[in-house]
Amino acid sequence: MSISAKPASPVSPNLPSVATAGPAPHARRTLALAGLAHALHDGYTDAIYVLLPVWRMEFGLDFVALALLRGIYAGTLAAFQLPATRLSDRYGGRRLLILGTVVAAGGYAMAGLADGLLALYGALAISGIGSSVQHPIASGAVSRAYGENARGPLGTYNFAGDLGKAAIPAALSFGLSLAPWRSSLWVMSVLGIAVAGVLAFGFPPIASAQARRSESDAGTGNDDRGGFALLFGIGMLDTGVRMGLLTFLPFLLQAKGATQPVIGTALALVFLGGAAGKFSCGWLGQRWGVVGITLITEGATALLIAATVVLPLVPLMVVLPLLGVMLNGTSSVLYGTVPELSPAERTELAFALFYTGVIGSGALSPLLFGLLGDQAGPVVATLATAGTAVAILPLAVALGRKLARPQQRIGAASPDEA
Repeated sequence: MSISAKPASPVSPNLPSVATAGPAPHARRTLALAGLAHALHDGYTDAIYVLLPVWRMEFGLDFVALALLRGIYAGTLAAFQLPATRLSDRYGGRRLLILGTVVAAGGYAMAGLADGLLALYGALAISGIGSSVQHPIASGAVSRAYGENARGPLGTYNFAGDLGKAAIPAALSFGLSLAPWRSSLWVMSVLGIAVAGVLAFGFPPIASAQARRSESDAGTGNDDRGGFALLFGIGMLDTGVRMGLLTFLPFLLQAKGATQPVIGTALALVFLGGAAGKFSCGWLGQRWGVVGITLITEGATALLIAATVVLPLVPLMVVLPLLGVMLNGTSSVLYGTVPELSPAERTELAFALFYTGVIGSGALSPLLFGLLGDQAGPVVATLATAGTAVAILPLAVALGRKLARPQQRIGAASPDEA
């Protein structure tokens, strides 16, 4: 089922519509700089994984304390996304995006000065708060810049985050081989300040809250809370499938005789495929619609997860990049659908809610699948992630019906209603 058909234009030519507007004059610059911000902040988030062994040796931490380091950053990032949207209404999204980038960089600088565990917790909490502004504000800016054509650009924006996740932790690993960890963190902080400077000089203006309300009053956007609830649920389940599978994939590979280097290579193949999936599925969603892409990616994900259980090691390595494409591809079309299910003045709030849900699912789902794995074994837990992907399919069909309704209403509007 495809929902890619465009809604009919309102009868009155004086009513602007986000749904039918073309790209803004500075759309490409908005996308490029939003992608740069996404790459930096996602890179900051995953750089913590590289630092955990260093901090364990430096401060003598146990695994619970190490888990809390990652949890505090992710928790503050998720918790402050909604307040960030409120602050952007008051102080402006562009200004808050720049300030949040400075704060995130400052948190890493403070981590480089930390002399104990509590100071490190505090520094990472500050950095997480700074990074919380990026997802809702940058996503909203890209959505507004491209209007009805935002699906593909949002996929590119999503892909940029994966580039940051690959590049910044890799650069940090290389830096740690040349310099002390504190110096490496200060270099990361300088990088963040430099990105903030680029945003300050180049990021185009973002529509004010008053202008967004005017768009909504003019009839743009869609306030379908039931549709957004479906999208929210699909996003949480999709993230749960991804994080649950990645929890057990190393153990499945190990059971098939994979050595540690082979396991690392296998995960790299999945991540590379995932980045390609985020990029390509965002643009394919522009043509085929969220339902068509979701049915393909989630159905294929379920089949490929089942294949990870039954295939020998060598054939499994061959299909892992395709698994990554399907595993991550859904997320781009889901992000691109957020603006379609929120009124124009609340796009940033909708993105904040959506990102909070998927980040929360990413934190909780490994625990739930882990409990199942403890009781029934990794094979059953892995197949449960495939079952979760199958459960998304009817939800996607129901979402398609929700998305079709506003189009029918607009297309049937009388001149008086317009």
